[in-house]
Amino acid sequence: MNFGVIVKAIRVRKGWTQEELADQLHMSRSAIGKLENDQQTLDVPTLMRLVSVTGEPAIAVSIMLGMDGITLLQQFMSFIGG
Repeated sequence: MNFGVIVKAIRVRKGWTQEELADQLHMSRSAIGKLENDQQTLDVPTLMRLVSVTGEPAIAVSIMLGMDGITLLQQFMSFIGG
């Protein structure tokens, strides 16, 4: 599954550069670039740090389900008939 687009969307929404996110996650800027380009796998400890530093637990759900929050809500609404 490709998590890069979600990681990048989170970073952009926060207004952070790759370097700023890298500092928050104690990673290199190149590692963030690789995550965003799906050249590196997002592991659970990094995911948990991402959730922690952004303060957005919905990130974990988005990544586990492979979709952003709006798509998730649309899928749910169509499922319940809304």
